[in-house]
Amino acid sequence: MVFTHVLTSFLYAIEPVYNVLNTSLNEDYFRLLMLIIVVVLVAILAERLEKIRKLNELNQKLKIQTDKLEDANQELEAFAYSVSHDLRVPLRAIDGFSRILVEDYEDKLDEEGIRLLNIVRDNTAKMGHLIDDILLLSRASRQEMKMNELDMAALAKSVYDEFQTDVEGRNIEFTVGNLPNAYGDRAMLGQVFQNLIGNAIKFTRNKNPAIIEVGGKKEGKEFVYYVQDNGAGFDMKYINKLFGLFQRLHSPEEFEGTGVGLSIVQRVIRRHGGHVWGEGKVDGGATIFFTLPKDKPKKKK
Repeated sequence: MVFTHVLTSFLYAIEPVYNVLNTSLNEDYFRLLMLIIVVVLVAILAERLEKIRKLNELNQKLKIQTDKLEDANQELEAFAYSVSHDLRVPLRAIDGFSRILVEDYEDKLDEEGIRLLNIVRDNTAKMGHLIDDILLLSRASRQEMKMNELDMAALAKSVYDEFQTDVEGRNIEFTVGNLPNAYGDRAMLGQVFQNLIGNAIKFTRNKNPAIIEVGGKKEGKEFVYYVQDNGAGFDMKYINKLFGLFQRLHSPEEFEGTGVGLSIVQRVIRRHGGHVWGEGKVDGGATIFFTLPKDKPKKKK
């Protein structure tokens, strides 16, 4: 009824054109025009329906591929967690027996033998740190998030206090600005600050004084936080490697580490709906930024 009314109104609206052409809008013209318009509309509708059908097929295929990728990622993370956990026992055995050899059989070993055993113990410790970091990375993806409003300034200060043994005897100027509160998982965001502040402490080792600043501000619909230092920095041409797993921009001889810390930071921040990036200059310090949504997250039903 509505469609017929619209067509009728349209046809009588163009009646003056027929009058100019000295042609009457009789019933035959009316039916012919209606037929033409209906055919055109049906063709347009059929084309649109075909596009919708193809789009639905593509969405379905994309959903299947996304589900497969998600399953593969979960299996990979479960495998990494299992392997990392199972490696702890043999590593402890290697370290324990090496220590026994050094302590109880020192008089039967020459200097080279003791040196080699200490190398074994050092590398075992490095492997232990790597396993710990892999487990942390796995937990950052699998751990259930408990969202609460957090005092970000207090969290940053408490994390720095945990490094007192590392900063003892050093001249470090550590400042925390007026950080806006944010919603997040306290343990996971504490891990973010632990990695970022820990890196700043490590990479300013050769600076006197070392300057480390934690700051933040509101920008639009999100909060932007940063940890800045005046340490070793990095070359911006390698920025694409900064958050890569097992990627290191400094040699192990310069600074210890596993290359996992910033990957954990990135994964945690992404789970909170934010993003992370960095800026740096060789021997000119580095700044790592991350964002968190300003609005309180909605509870999932």
